[in-house]
Amino acid sequence: MLARPLVPGLSVPRSLVPWLLVPGLLLALACVPAPAQPQYPPGFGPHPALPEPERSLIPTVAVAPVARWREDERPVPAAGFQVQAYARDLDHPRWLYVLPNGDVLVAETNAPGHPNAGHGVRGMITRHMMKKAGAGVASADRITLLRGVATDGMAIERNVFLDQLASPFGMALAGHALYVANTDAVLRFEYQDGQTSITTPGSKVLDLPAGPQNQHWARNLLATADGRTLYISVGSSSNVGDNGPQAETGRAAIWQFDLASGQARPYATGLRNPVGMDWEPRSGQLWTTVNERDELGNDLVPDYLTSVRDGAFYGWPYSYFGAHVDQRVTPTRPDLVERAVAPDYALGAHTASLGLAFYRGQLFPPSYRDGAFIGQHGSWNRRPPSGYKVIFVPFANGVPSGPPRDFLIGFLDRNGTAHGRPVGVAVARDGALLVADNVGNTVWRITPKAR
Repeated sequence: MLARPLVPGLSVPRSLVPWLLVPGLLLALACVPAPAQPQYPPGFGPHPALPEPERSLIPTVAVAPVARWREDERPVPAAGFQVQAYARDLDHPRWLYVLPNGDVLVAETNAPGHPNAGHGVRGMITRHMMKKAGAGVASADRITLLRGVATDGMAIERNVFLDQLASPFGMALAGHALYVANTDAVLRFEYQDGQTSITTPGSKVLDLPAGPQNQHWARNLLATADGRTLYISVGSSSNVGDNGPQAETGRAAIWQFDLASGQARPYATGLRNPVGMDWEPRSGQLWTTVNERDELGNDLVPDYLTSVRDGAFYGWPYSYFGAHVDQRVTPTRPDLVERAVAPDYALGAHTASLGLAFYRGQLFPPSYRDGAFIGQHGSWNRRPPSGYKVIFVPFANGVPSGPPRDFLIGFLDRNGTAHGRPVGVAVARDGALLVADNVGNTVWRITPKAR
């Protein structure tokens, strides 16, 4: 049987028609543009290009001088949002925790009274650097409770919730107990819904590594939904094991603590300074933000956001981003390097990515649902500086799905002066984003603009 002529006067067998159409189909497909690949900034994303290490006799020190916000100043939010001060004149607010009733706990805290800054010239430079950056102040050792929202965005009530602590940081409610992570121990306090202060002393449930070698002193907490287990982050005592392996015992790790038995075990190791922790909303997987090592150049090593696997080793101090060996560390451990897990998502070198909160609210547009807000405290050893902002990383199907977006900027002005430095981030009960600014001594509240 012959098909209808394709060309007048020319008959073609019907069986050959599909083959005659193939070249045209291929040409049409060739003309269809391929889907655009996400463009990540250098040092960001799931597969960052890592430069060769750079070593210098004198490490880069580039600390932004501080000029705190005036009353009429504030950081700059993403388009479509507004920012208001939720609480001002705090004393170095670093971390936030939202209670089920909507009350907000703020850890006003700093390094312990005798932080190890090293000895000799290096120690002197470090202490000067901390003072210049606004960090050389005594720790308030206090947790403040903020309640309600006035028409101007400020908290309606403000109370001292707990004091006489020891560089407190992480907070977690499990059942009727509030757990607080001091730098050297986890404490348990009886808690009743709605109370505005706790005056009874807490009981110690777990000692944590601290002591004189305590460079990364902040300890964070995260409770499971059933209230049976705590996860505790403990940073390293040094940059790359400078004080020897004994000084790092129990450190550079996330610990799992069973509240009923009082037993603790290392859940994941090789994490130089894990700080932010949260559950990814879709999968329920534990994720963390980690500050990586210094003194390998402006663009090494990127801080990162990663899922945390039970029993996994993430490289510190022997390697970074998988099998990239750090030649400074002796003795070497090729056995550990071989099994080092590469992180999921790079966050830029020296950004000091600390805060982490997945967005579960309904107040923000749908494009923000289930994504991660990250507080980047800002570099002190990079030219040009990095961080000094809050970024947003979109997620889909439980994993990062695109480049980061700037969400709250303006902490560092054009002259290189820091008006503030963001640390902890948390989602309020009404869906607003809260940001602890430990240099600006303010908690900021970000909401969509009214239409």
